[in-house]
Amino acid sequence: MQFRDAMGLALAQAERAARLGEVPVGAVLLRGDDVVAAAYNGRERLRDPTAHAEMRVLRRGGRRLGNWRLTGCTLVVTLEPCPMCTAAIAAARVRRVVFGARDPLYGAMESRPIPLPDPLPEVIGGIREEEARAMLESLFRSLRGRGGVSEPG
Repeated sequence: MQFRDAMGLALAQAERAARLGEVPVGAVLLRGDDVVAAAYNGRERLRDPTAHAEMRVLRRGGRRLGNWRLTGCTLVVTLEPCPMCTAAIAAARVRRVVFGARDPLYGAMESRPIPLPDPLPEVIGGIREEEARAMLESLFRSLRGRGGVSEPG
């Protein structure tokens, strides 16, 4: 599966999050061309500060594969992972991370990288970035108009 196609699946998850009133971030976990798991941001609905799309997809992937080690897997996510998610991705031994929009404030893979133990995952950023960013900007424009939250996550 091409990264652009896989990002399309992640964007569909992000759309689902937006319909549920969540920050529109979606993720898919691939092993080769097979989709192992898919998830979207669920912090508001689940009242769980760790329910980022990446964390949820890692949990689902581990259950589906029967192992917390996700070696050989590629994580595709619409927004550059934060420090919490980046550390979890490294701990899960994910081989590659493909993300859409960069997050200059909280992004911990390229924008503000955090130190991680080896082996580090391969990182490919900016895939379908405009589409991912447009989803986030649309949500935050509407929330600012209503006095709601103003930052992704």
